[in-house]
Amino acid sequence: MCRGGRMFAPTKTWRKWHVKVNQNQRRFAIVSALAASALPSLVLARGHRIEQIEEVPLVVANAAESFKKTKEAIALLKSLHAYTDVVKVSNSRKLRAGKGKMRNRRHRQRRGPLVVYNEDNGIVKAFRNLPGVELVNVRRLNLLQLAPGGHLGRFVIWTEGAFALLDEVFGTFEKASLHKRDYFLPTAKISNPDVTRLINSDEIQSVVRPAGQKIQKRPWTQKKNPLINKGVLFRLNPYAKVLRRQELGKFMSLCCRMIVDTVVEKQQKKGEKKSKAPKAAGEAFLGQLFAP
Repeated sequence: MCRGGRMFAPTKTWRKWHVKVNQNQRRFAIVSALAASALPSLVLARGHRIEQIEEVPLVVANAAESFKKTKEAIALLKSLHAYTDVVKVSNSRKLRAGKGKMRNRRHRQRRGPLVVYNEDNGIVKAFRNLPGVELVNVRRLNLLQLAPGGHLGRFVIWTEGAFALLDEVFGTFEKASLHKRDYFLPTAKISNPDVTRLINSDEIQSVVRPAGQKIQKRPWTQKKNPLINKGVLFRLNPYAKVLRRQELGKFMSLCCRMIVDTVVEKQQKKGEKKSKAPKAAGEAFLGQLFAP
């Protein structure tokens, strides 16, 4: 008996494995992930160790593209104070839970820096053996590398040539891209993203209405019985109000009729003469009646 056995109805290679996403949406996601990689707060929130680096985004000279030895790559990362992120990845390497250990993915670890280059003059061989470090050409940026797991804020190390080529690859707000036909960077909906400052500005506060009384609502919806609560009943069935009025009208007319009948009956009894009740026989009469 083989270990684990085979699966029932194994998956076929002709299954539709991928979901089609519109090209403009994919480009929008990539440029959004690139913008997020330039915010230190998002990079730190993703777990990268960038407390000691000088700036984000981090740009190095083009001489790094000609590195061919791993020790040169390590020396560069240590000089930039970015090697701490590689050490974090190395310490996070753990055995995978479950059957994935038998399926060529025995270990799992965190993600490290992403090195973006313009020309590969040996930089791939120099950095590829470092744990967690990934490399990509600036013309082939991948969303799965810029936002692993759907989390924005990847720590990206750019070479100078790759960073200068971004405007040609993705264009600007005024100039179209040279690599993507008729593509411009998506413009922001608002020029100032500080919404709190906009709301509290004098221009907006001078025209808005004053704040009303604070009403604290229940965190849950109170259940009300429409058979008892007439307000809820009338909201559910507006015609119930008409029926209720008809019932009340019939009841009031019945009450008035009963009151009138009672008054008439009393008046009739008052007009009739009362017959005198017979008196009880006296003892003298009874004595003569039963005389022997």
